[in-house]
Amino acid sequence: MKITFCCTDTKAEPWLQGLAAALPGAEISVWHPGAPQADCAVVWAPPQQFMDEQSGLKALFNIGAGVDALLKLRLPPGALVVRLDDAGMAVQMAEYVCHAVIRHFREFDAYEADMTAGRWGYRKPRLRSDFPIGVMGLGVLGERVAKALAQFDFPINGWSRSAKVIEGVRAFTGAEQFNDFLAASRVLVNLLPLTPETVDVINKNTLARLLPGAYVINVARGAHLVDADLLAAIESGQVAGATLDVFRTEPLPAGHAFWNQPRITLTPHTSARTLRDESISQIARKIASLQRGEVVAGIVNPARGY
Repeated sequence: MKITFCCTDTKAEPWLQGLAAALPGAEISVWHPGAPQADCAVVWAPPQQFMDEQSGLKALFNIGAGVDALLKLRLPPGALVVRLDDAGMAVQMAEYVCHAVIRHFREFDAYEADMTAGRWGYRKPRLRSDFPIGVMGLGVLGERVAKALAQFDFPINGWSRSAKVIEGVRAFTGAEQFNDFLAASRVLVNLLPLTPETVDVINKNTLARLLPGAYVINVARGAHLVDADLLAAIESGQVAGATLDVFRTEPLPAGHAFWNQPRITLTPHTSARTLRDESISQIARKIASLQRGEVVAGIVNPARGY
């Protein structure tokens, strides 16, 4: 078994050592132009040259949750694309989203501003029933987030392309129920995969259909959000604010309007980071399963985009 590693902006040596320990007997190396053919690849944002040269690959293992960048490339014919199921990212995502929701709901940002200014004061407690939360995307990460939020007694709505049944979550399915999902939600959490159908999904029409004083949390991809539409919705009062972890251009350019909008909280694409040891263990198990001819979880449908 020959495995090649091609991950942009990632130190290769710890991954090579971990994979070698988990897959004794495998031949593991870092890809370079002209490298010999491999059976499997561990990748993140590889160049098209890699795909063109490694035409015999049987499987590509993506070390992040999103595969949108990978699917933009011409893939080796017949190669499986396998994403991480979780590898420690779901609990991180649940932490991040719960923090963002509670910070907004409890108005901790306003209290922080008051205390910084030397003001001592209280605000009337809000009712959880007035803040139904809509989670767009109910995959591994979305389901974990929805379940975590439900523990705080918020009404939870969930929207997905295919039908899902999750305890404590009011499910909406497909395009025909999308507007109903939005109309029932005041907090919108985006965990959708990025596909041609979901680009710009958070736009002026989407935002207008949310309950007034909405709050937006985007932890999926920057291209899901029309930046100007969010800014306009905040200015109009339809949207009270947002927490954004992902952006169309990363790092976020210095002159971008988001930097100067005090009702937007920004973080540098850190809501759920790949945990190396967990990822290596999962990838190694899946490679071993494929060698035995077994079916593995996380195989991506390129036509669907996830």
